[in-house]
Amino acid sequence: MAANLLKKSHKVSLYDVNKESVRALVAVYGSSASAASSAAEAARSADIVITMLPSSPHVREVYEGSVFNIVKGSGKLLIDSSTIDPNVTKALASAALKDGLRMVDAPVSGGVGGAEAGTLTFMVGGSKSDFDSAKVVLEKMGGKIVHCGEAGTGQVAKLCNNLILGISMNAVSEAMNLGVKLGADPKVLAGIINSSSGRCWSSDTYNPVPGVMPNVPASRGYSGGFGSALMAKDLGLAIDAARTAGVALPTGSAAAAVYALMMSQGAGEYKTKDFSSVYSFLAGNKA
Repeated sequence: MAANLLKKSHKVSLYDVNKESVRALVAVYGSSASAASSAAEAARSADIVITMLPSSPHVREVYEGSVFNIVKGSGKLLIDSSTIDPNVTKALASAALKDGLRMVDAPVSGGVGGAEAGTLTFMVGGSKSDFDSAKVVLEKMGGKIVHCGEAGTGQVAKLCNNLILGISMNAVSEAMNLGVKLGADPKVLAGIINSSSGRCWSSDTYNPVPGVMPNVPASRGYSGGFGSALMAKDLGLAIDAARTAGVALPTGSAAAAVYALMMSQGAGEYKTKDFSSVYSFLAGNKA
């Protein structure tokens, strides 16, 4: 995402706990990319602040612990592309407004491939005017920028999307594992599913069986994708939100239980593997 901003003539101040990622961008883009020593330093000189962090506590720590204090009263636009609890997003947006700041939630869909290609979908929550301001920069990183409504609605859209994704990946993995165990050729079986009523993104674009499709995590040891721990987190957020709203999620709860079990097995070796590794887990393989 940062590389796409740099390619399109933006200057970017970068901070990440993975310092090698920052060094790599600075090495390629030179003076347009600068390494900051902290999130606060990166935010201080920026016109627009963009964050993407693993969970609600991380987002609160960054904004409440440093960024709000650094940019208070500046009117700067803050864009959080993390996937977190919608209630946390609403609270942060309210706090930002009180501090003379503008904030939108803009979680993404499209995976690592979409981030690299600049084709991500951004689901944006916030005022219409703040959305319009954010859209100008989000279009440099994404192909579809959708205004979902007020603060927190971007998170709602993302959680609903990932709820479906987690359920469908479990379903495809179960079906493919069953077929393989019963003697079916996985490529033949996938081809049938993809031209029949079982077709879905988890099957025809991101198939979880190694060797069925090239250039997907399953065919490279489940590396370089969306981590299973993050899917487990997102499903947990959806379940928490559903509990608050009094909504039943029977299949979502089942999918969440599978990912939770993956995280608990053997010290959680599956945590850093792509979420499609649920196929490998169900097949009884070690991570």
